[in-house]
Amino acid sequence: MDTVLNVFAILGGIALFIFGMNIMTAGLRETAGDGLRTVLTRVGRSRLAGVTAGTFLGGVIQSSAATVMIVGFVNAGLISLPSTIPSILGANVGTTISMQAVSFNLSSYCYLAIVFGLAANLQKRFPRMGQAGLALLGFGLLFLGIETIAEAAHPFRAQLQPLLSPVNGATWSGMLCGIALAAALTAIWQSSGATIAICFAFAEAGIFTSLEQVYPIVLGAHIGTCATALLGSIGTNIQARRTACAHLGFNLFNVAFAVAASPLFLRWIPLTATDLVRQTANLHTAVMVVSALIILPFSAAFARIITAVVRSNKPPPPPSFLDSAAIAKPELALHAVLSEQQRVAKVCGNSFQLVPHLMLFKHKRDTVRTIKSNEKIVNEIKRAMRDYLDALTGRYLSQRQLMLIQYVDRCMIDLERIGDHIDELCDVSLRRQSQDGALMDKALLEELLGLYKSAAKVLDLVIQSLDPEQKAFQESARDILDARDAFKERQSVLRVALTGQVSNQEIDPLAAVFCAQYMGVFQRIVKHARNIAMVQLQPEFVIKRTKLDRTADPAPKTATPELADAQDFLNRLQSDDRL
Repeated sequence: MDTVLNVFAILGGIALFIFGMNIMTAGLRETAGDGLRTVLTRVGRSRLAGVTAGTFLGGVIQSSAATVMIVGFVNAGLISLPSTIPSILGANVGTTISMQAVSFNLSSYCYLAIVFGLAANLQKRFPRMGQAGLALLGFGLLFLGIETIAEAAHPFRAQLQPLLSPVNGATWSGMLCGIALAAALTAIWQSSGATIAICFAFAEAGIFTSLEQVYPIVLGAHIGTCATALLGSIGTNIQARRTACAHLGFNLFNVAFAVAASPLFLRWIPLTATDLVRQTANLHTAVMVVSALIILPFSAAFARIITAVVRSNKPPPPPSFLDSAAIAKPELALHAVLSEQQRVAKVCGNSFQLVPHLMLFKHKRDTVRTIKSNEKIVNEIKRAMRDYLDALTGRYLSQRQLMLIQYVDRCMIDLERIGDHIDELCDVSLRRQSQDGALMDKALLEELLGLYKSAAKVLDLVIQSLDPEQKAFQESARDILDARDAFKERQSVLRVALTGQVSNQEIDPLAAVFCAQYMGVFQRIVKHARNIAMVQLQPEFVIKRTKLDRTADPAPKTATPELADAQDFLNRLQSDDRL
């Protein structure tokens, strides 16, 4: 029984470390806010800036999660593949730096971190402090996890040493065995930090006694951590998949390099520290840093190699139009915003074209993945566009430009909601397929598909209306409103038909419920399209091409208004019986 409990203590320590790492990552990411995404999407022109940003990102949220984030940005078209290579290199280096902090023996202070982290997280007055407290809590838990692993493994030292003896970087068989074992385990729990932490714990417990034993484990963790990004790239476009493969390619390179240079690393790393835990952390960092320095000057060539290896018959998706260099020219920036919104509308249109496959039960897993992936793309672009418009308000703008910023922001909100409703159509269809009795007769299904076509017509007109090269936004808006009226007429016909079938008990009640849900979602999509058209009817919704190259000075600073007395407002509202 003691043996069983110790085994579960080791597994519990690993789980505690992974859980602590996850909540620490979540806390640090929320504390940093959207700044991480903003920085990553703006450093593509400089290799040094990309490495620096990637290092910070990897130190905050670990390389696997950082690469998944980068894959998402590439999938949304916000970053190009070549510009992600320095960030990926930096993310891997950043992870080793965070593990350097873990390698110091701070287990005695883990409970202190847990107590203060929980106290900071429980207070609700300062949200940013609460997220920082969550990160501190996670930091304490991961140290507690390492201590738990070490204490539970210590009684098994005599049994584990011969069991792990085949893992030895001094021989080729031991090197390959250790790399394969560590890669498999890291891929399972999708955390290279957990694998490195086990090395730390086993070194503290006396199970690992030399650098040769931990050498292949560290290298295998580099390969296994790539599984997270590869899984995250499923259903994304080709450039995003190439980004995940670039992460794998870099780690395969650094592992091959470290294997070839093992005599040098095994000779020099012991000189950096006397403690095996610190030697392990230094080895982890040294391999990543040296490999990154080798690849960095050839990052563009590395991207071309990945493109050549990971082939696709489809052309790459269009990149983002949100060029930060255009901020100095407000009219050009607004032109770019409209182009970006048309790109978003096309993404929504691509998803909407897949809806009939779901309604007719003729879909594959790729259909659902594409819709879900497109929904993430729309959300990422919305956040990026918000930052772009915020930066644009820092310039001296005309009254029309100020109004147009508000209008395009409103349009982006409606486009994002259209994407949400298309994702909802996917969920409705999946629920319907799992329910017996949700089938509709041919006549009702034809009417429902006719309503879909009417909604698709509205969405196509929205895509056309967002072309910044057109001169008559108002005419396009009226076309949308006309198509919306046609949709309402068709919806009335379908509602009458559905009501008749329900009254005559000619349809299963469950099928009627799903039909009504489809109608409701189509109606909400068309409603948001109508909102976009109403905005485009405004006279300020126009791009003046004569001003595209006109540069604007930074906006003058305005006086800070006097702060209002919130309690006075609340008292007056309550006295007027409005609350």
